[in-house]
Amino acid sequence: MRTLDKYVAKNFLTGYLISFSVLMGLRIMIDVFVNLDEFTENAQLTTIEMLRNIAVYYGRSSFLYFRDFAGMITVVAAVFSLGKMTKHNELTAIMASGVSLKRVIAPILFLSLVFTGIHVIDEEIIIPPMADKLVRSHDEIGETLVYDLWFLSDSYGNLFCSQEYQVKDETIISPSIITRTRKEDSLLWDVTGVIKADSAKYDHDKKVWILQNGMYLKISRYLEDKPYQPVHECTSDLTPKDIPVRRKSAHMDLLSSYDLMRLARQNPKDLARLYAQKNFRFTDPIINFIMLMISLPLLVCRDPKSLKSAVFISFGLTSLCYVLTFISKIFASDVLIAGSVRPEIWAWLPIVIFAPLAIIELDSMKT
Repeated sequence: MRTLDKYVAKNFLTGYLISFSVLMGLRIMIDVFVNLDEFTENAQLTTIEMLRNIAVYYGRSSFLYFRDFAGMITVVAAVFSLGKMTKHNELTAIMASGVSLKRVIAPILFLSLVFTGIHVIDEEIIIPPMADKLVRSHDEIGETLVYDLWFLSDSYGNLFCSQEYQVKDETIISPSIITRTRKEDSLLWDVTGVIKADSAKYDHDKKVWILQNGMYLKISRYLEDKPYQPVHECTSDLTPKDIPVRRKSAHMDLLSSYDLMRLARQNPKDLARLYAQKNFRFTDPIINFIMLMISLPLLVCRDPKSLKSAVFISFGLTSLCYVLTFISKIFASDVLIAGSVRPEIWAWLPIVIFAPLAIIELDSMKT
């Protein structure tokens, strides 16, 4: 049995390598073809520098592409390996020797779990540290990159606003920081004051923003004779790496689960999208595995004449699951159910629909 497992695993790994190269290469080539003009907008760059920027950009983005295509790559690899065995009548020979086809697909399921683990590592460990660079567009260069930021919150309740944040220097120009506080049993924040400064630069050791010419205006019912007070720093866990990602709620999918939980305690602007990301972060690996479970029973058809129809039905069901998951992610933070947003329902919807189908197919598989 160990020899058979090695043979099936070798076919699956070969198919995985081919499908990974084809899908990832196709994704990158299409993006290069569409956005090549954006890479050439910086006239001061030489040809070598432009090619280096392209390589660096897609080197980072490839981790995102793998995250998005991980489930589909596994299905294509299974089609390749089992289709090859069916074409050469190997499955029939295996059954004739008394080996169940469920035992044949066991190495594929095991390797799929391994690749699912790699997908989780990619999403939770590899992507979050470079999230601030992944949000850059094709024509943006780190040396001259400038962002605006409006009402970005930290765990202390502070809201940061500025028209200019310089990425290279990690400096906020002319920041306005609204300080807030709240009681432990309350969900509402009370504004306590406003900090104005010429600039703010983050000190990673002290976890504070060092202010240049900072002034603090305390807001109260009874203003003092000198309401403005000098202030030299502002304690905050909003780091320079957080600013490019936190500017737009669409970038929340680049954060790790820990960062999403930390962000939830800060009451950000788009709380519904954040909770949707938290739920899909848990269900996405399950959905990818279910996509494979749907296709495998159809692919072990044994008859080469029915292989084309089996592949077509397999891809059809897998694509339907993929599309439903994509639609669920769009509706999770926008559609109201019973008067409120229910992202957990949309996150589990593909599993509720397709998991029973996968079990039924696996149970009815002729082995």
